[in-house]
Amino acid sequence: MRTCIHAILSIFLLCALASPQDQAPPTSNKDTPNHNMSDMPGMETEGGAHAMRSMESRHMDMGPHMKMTALRDSKPGDGERAAQVVESARRVAERYTDYKTALADGFKIFLPEVPQKQYHFTNYGYASEAIVHFDPEHPTSLLYEKHGENYKLIGVMYTAAKNASEDELNERIPLSIAQWHAHVNLCLPPPDKRGEIFGPSPQFGLQGSLTTQQACMAAGGRFRPQVFGWMVHVYPFEKKPEDVWSVERQHNHMD
Repeated sequence: MRTCIHAILSIFLLCALASPQDQAPPTSNKDTPNHNMSDMPGMETEGGAHAMRSMESRHMDMGPHMKMTALRDSKPGDGERAAQVVESARRVAERYTDYKTALADGFKIFLPEVPQKQYHFTNYGYASEAIVHFDPEHPTSLLYEKHGENYKLIGVMYTAAKNASEDELNERIPLSIAQWHAHVNLCLPPPDKRGEIFGPSPQFGLQGSLTTQQACMAAGGRFRPQVFGWMVHVYPFEKKPEDVWSVERQHNHMD
């Protein structure tokens, strides 16, 4: 069976080929929030289905298809603000340790039939709210590992609009503590080359070698500067800050 990333890319293709979108890079405008539904993981629009204070995380190579916010110098109050987010995330996680409770409260499993390291149980109402307002009690997704027929909750995911500035993200969670990530530089293949994203050395997709608009267009593809909104994972049951805000874990969750 295909990996999660391959399944998501196949959804990208079906939606993108039916609905061409503007290829201009996103811009940030604090007074005009982006209400594009592609900011919700799993929503099928705009070609889409929809941290780390260690030195290692500072220099981790995220590759050409993921960008991270830059770590900032610590400011007074950053630790307290981040701790409040973790505490909220822990309360939410404790509420939903039983995944059936999450389902009953409106969270939906994204691609449940596809084997994944972390399954996203997404609340699309919270995702819509997160575009314009941050409520740490309302994570966009709950993160579970699957064990047999059961799911074990390990963390939560918060999201923000794709055109949010780093200053806006810093207002939500201090960037001296957390690093948000975004999926970027997607080249969608032409219809006759869809299958190439599943090859061992793909040109297209979020694992592909085509990472610029010029190269993508030359290959007959369609370029998306960014898909989905900004995302950050929080693992509130971990003890060490570098594990609570693990960059490597959120980077590798869809390998």
